[in-house]
Amino acid sequence: MNKTNTISQQLDTAATTASPIAQPSETVKFSLEEAYKIQKQLVEHRLDRGETITGYKLGFTSKAKMQQMGVDDLIWGVLTNAMEIKPDEHIDLNQYIHPRAEPEVAFKVSKPINRQLTIKELPQYIDKMTVAIEVIDSRYKNFKFSLEDVIADNCSSIGYCIGQWQDLKEDITNLPIQLKFNDETVQSGMTQAILDNPYQSVIELSRLASENNLVLQPGQIILAGAATAAEWLKPELKVTAELQGFGEVGFWT
Repeated sequence: MNKTNTISQQLDTAATTASPIAQPSETVKFSLEEAYKIQKQLVEHRLDRGETITGYKLGFTSKAKMQQMGVDDLIWGVLTNAMEIKPDEHIDLNQYIHPRAEPEVAFKVSKPINRQLTIKELPQYIDKMTVAIEVIDSRYKNFKFSLEDVIADNCSSIGYCIGQWQDLKEDITNLPIQLKFNDETVQSGMTQAILDNPYQSVIELSRLASENNLVLQPGQIILAGAATAAEWLKPELKVTAELQGFGEVGFWT
């Protein structure tokens, strides 16, 4: 078994058993290209168990985060149907290792995307948007990882909760967004923190997808990236995200 297969198997076992592992990059060197290969194999393990791809998420959509990690491009991960958390569902925190929640903006693809789009073209390819919560959960001990490690780990993807789909609005650059625990605001920000405009995330994903010979399919979800820092999840919480003009969505722990 080569190193990419070995690492993907270790990560899959860590995720399915909620047992953290050491960062692979501490003992094995691998490139960004190899990290995405590991991610692809990791997702294939999920597909082999009957899961289906439901969309994609973007990371490092904050310029400050890019600078912190020393990178000049976004990273992306894959969402599956097993990651979906229904609105008002209760989740079991024992199935995670270091679960954290982030309030996000989600988009729904309406037409296959196989090339980089422009802002003007977006309404032809995405038809709905809403507020969402992403649950992230690194499979690494102490929530510590290199850039290659986090990409290999499917960019810490583990769960998402989608609000009620609504029509696109022309300007979404300056909308307040909040994350609440038991109706108390624990994180707040503005959509401008997502690449200055969450629509830009769709454009960047269309570029990354075309570079990697991926086609985004109708009905798939795009999580545009976090507008705030992530917040640790604890038991007995009502977790809610609220986006001005798009209502709220939440689940229970």
